[in-house]
Amino acid sequence: MENQIKILYVDDNEMSDGMVERRLIRRGFNCVRAMDGQQAVDFAHRELPDLILMDMSLPVKTGWDATREIKEAEDTKHIPIIALTAHAMSVDREYALKAGCDDYQPKPVELPRLLEKIHKLLPSTN
Repeated sequence: MENQIKILYVDDNEMSDGMVERRLIRRGFNCVRAMDGQQAVDFAHRELPDLILMDMSLPVKTGWDATREIKEAEDTKHIPIIALTAHAMSVDREYALKAGCDDYQPKPVELPRLLEKIHKLLPSTN
């Protein structure tokens, strides 16, 4: 059941992506918000979310570095991460996957496509 699913939503721009977060909450997901890469790492260890939506352009620590750190840690390496980025070149997708992301979603986020990716990574949400 979706209301059991905890998503760590990492983005420093509350205005543009707050809408995506609100729409996920309306769909029954439990969302926790981090505003920078270091918060993302700290929250991932503390909250142990089911999935992380990671903006790649973040202050303090980039999404690339935060993803690598999360994927290298024993307690968080299993958490699927979907990169959210305004960089929509194929090389950016490859770079996100090399950093440890499990999937990639260009911005602006199309909610139906994002939900498909979430359901693919978390089969229990189907």
